Amino acid sequence: METTSRVGAQASIAEGGQQLPSARRTVDGYLQAPFPWYGLDEAFTGPRWLMQVGTAADGAVEHGSIGHGDEPSVRSESSSAGEPREKFAVVVTVAAQPSRRSADGTGLLEATSVSSAAWLAGVGLLTFTWPGQMDHSLRDDWLEQQTETAWALADDLEGPEWSRLSLPVDGVAASFYYRESEFGWVLAGTTEAGVHLGAYGRGMSAYGLGFAVVKDVSAYA
Repeated sequence: METTSRVGAQASIAEGGQQLPSARRTVDGYLQAPFPWYGLDEAFTGPRWLMQVGTAADGAVEHGSIGHGDEPSVRSESSSAGEPREKFAVVVTVAAQPSRRSADGTGLLEATSVSSAAWLAGVGLLTFTWPGQMDHSLRDDWLEQQTETAWALADDLEGPEWSRLSLPVDGVAASFYYRESEFGWVLAGTTEAGVHLGAYGRGMSAYGLGFAVVKDVSAYA
């Protein structure tokens, strides 16, 4: 489906909105991408922040995420009494790639697709969630199981778990696959700009979102 490891899909967040020492490397990764990055359009006026890029075996940037709203922390899906629920949306941009030979010539890299974006978005949401009644020591097993479920769902976009949602991309209506769970929502679609889009969030409704090319990604660092 996509060419990077599943572990590489998980985001790295700077706590408290402060830049980590790796902030410059993060920006450089985004700037090295040969494709345009997407985020929420100008209707969203809240904070925006870079997360992490994913690369192929040869180091080429293939996907990455941009966050909007509250920077999420790992927590149970149900907030404690009196604790405000985080409101965020993350947009995942995935380069549209055909099946191609690996850099070392030893094999073929799988093509990317809308399913790639759906899987990355599904795993991204899981990264910041676990059932409140679960002991921390069991979270790795739970995350592995849910990751496999997200993979299966992403490979069956025409299945009953998904519905269709029309949202603007660069001002033009586009069709997305959309699903909700107890953890939040996930959607995925494609663009005319040579990239697939995934998104996930909680506390912010997906129905009013719009997407647009990021004009200056370094401004989000």
